[in-house]
Amino acid sequence: MKRRQFVTGMAAAGVAGCSQDSMECADGAVASRETFEWNLVTSWPPGLPGLGIGVENLADRIEKASNGRLKIKVFAGGELVPALEVLDAVSNGTVQMGHDSAYYHRGKAPAAQYFTTIPFGQTVHEINAWLYYGGGLELWRELYAEKFNVIPFPAGNTGVQMAGWFNKEINSVEDLQGLKMRIPGVGGEVMQRAGASQITVPASEIFTALQTGAIDAAEWVGPYNDIALGLHKAARYYYYPGWHEMGPMLQCTVNHDAWNSLPADLQEIVANVCQAINTDMMAEYTWGNAVALEQIKADPNVELKQLPDDVLRLLKKLSKEVIEEMAANDEWSARIKASFDDFQRIVIPHHEISELAYLKARQL
Repeated sequence: MKRRQFVTGMAAAGVAGCSQDSMECADGAVASRETFEWNLVTSWPPGLPGLGIGVENLADRIEKASNGRLKIKVFAGGELVPALEVLDAVSNGTVQMGHDSAYYHRGKAPAAQYFTTIPFGQTVHEINAWLYYGGGLELWRELYAEKFNVIPFPAGNTGVQMAGWFNKEINSVEDLQGLKMRIPGVGGEVMQRAGASQITVPASEIFTALQTGAIDAAEWVGPYNDIALGLHKAARYYYYPGWHEMGPMLQCTVNHDAWNSLPADLQEIVANVCQAINTDMMAEYTWGNAVALEQIKADPNVELKQLPDDVLRLLKKLSKEVIEEMAANDEWSARIKASFDDFQRIVIPHHEISELAYLKARQL
């Protein structure tokens, strides 16, 4: 399914040429008047900028575009189901929709991590291109149909994240030894191989875990969300770049049976609003991160630091090992990796003479 353009106005609702009063169409057909009330669960704290607000916007825009025929009630992480069990709830039909990250479910489907991010992988522009035009979305939906009985949609991205907050400086690879770090996905496995301990906790618990010393470090998102959680008050050292998450995709999942219960026009509305939110969220993060970074840089209690080159080289080496092992041990990972790598092979040379070359030129 290649979503090459947005559909707007009445065409987006699939009822072009129909009277809103009677829903009688110009060709004599009658559009469905049936209404639906769905629940949507998320992994995010309530009101969280970007992630949380983005989901609220998604539900609101679907209701407006459908003229009230599809109403969606949003529940923050932990309000209806545990924050890290969103996909399970959608899969078993407890709720109709969910919004979280695919890599939270690596235990059940290792290949799902490709549909959030893998270390040293794709930027937001690259993953959108691969999903919408390069066959990635078809693979994603085939995997989820087999494993989870849900239909996934790209529905947001934060762009390049930060490496995280640390309560001690990282000056060499030796400083990773014994580090207790909150970091999910393949990035967490890589950190374990580098000598750290991977800890997985939901967003709502990161601040307390850092503040109490239950963990020594944590990656969350970037300045915009990190300030919202108060992480700048729990740790001193803020490291970049986000080697582990440079274009992490957020997913909206819909239970397969619930999806099939919708008429075609409402299905089209859901698909198009998800794509709109996917674009809008990235714009919000680009703005919000820039504003929040200024605040962080002005904070005398925070030190903004770059990870040493030897640390990044080690993490890149270990990332390659983990990813290759995934492909060797899981057929789905091997299949998705082949598609992912084929696109990377042709997109990297283009970016080297386009965006990367321009960014270098801008510094002259």
